[in-house]
Amino acid sequence: MDEPALIEQARRGDVAAFNTLVLHYQDAAYNVAYRIMGDHDAAADATQEAFISAYRALKRFRGESLKPWLMRIVTNACYDELRRRQRRPTTSLEALHVVNPDPLVSLPENPESAAQRADLSRAIAACLDRLPVDQRVVVVFSDIEGYSYQEIAEIADVSLGTVKSRLSRARARLRDCLRGVKELLPEAYRLNSSEHDP
Repeated sequence: MDEPALIEQARRGDVAAFNTLVLHYQDAAYNVAYRIMGDHDAAADATQEAFISAYRALKRFRGESLKPWLMRIVTNACYDELRRRQRRPTTSLEALHVVNPDPLVSLPENPESAAQRADLSRAIAACLDRLPVDQRVVVVFSDIEGYSYQEIAEIADVSLGTVKSRLSRARARLRDCLRGVKELLPEAYRLNSSEHDP
């Protein structure tokens, strides 16, 4: 894909070129929105809003790479939707804890391990939902999507130090939250005080 050429064509009003860019980035944009929002419908809405906003703002795009710029727009669309929800909450808490049905592993599972994995996925999603949004965003980009700290700083429009600080606080909160469900964690990940004893 010749991204610079497609961007230039889209800037001149070529909708097909922009659609090619959308098809290339829609999965990444949706995954980020879903992890921030915790709800499939809200993530789809935020992703759609982000692409509409990106199309409108494309003439002002001056970056080297489209992906960080686009992920920033997705993040802002999620922030906007979360602010709207705070003003007018309309969704039950249970609906906010929808778990991504995609399996974490592709190996066949017995019913007990499948149920445990589903319980763990719900527990992790619930702990993510409890994080302040600014911390949730950096965890999603770093630990789930695999972005570098510098890319996250560009996307979130904050300094590198702020990214590291938010990520440290978020990981500490997640660790504390997951201690309450440590029986769901694989043995290697269970926090055990005896490990730190001399």
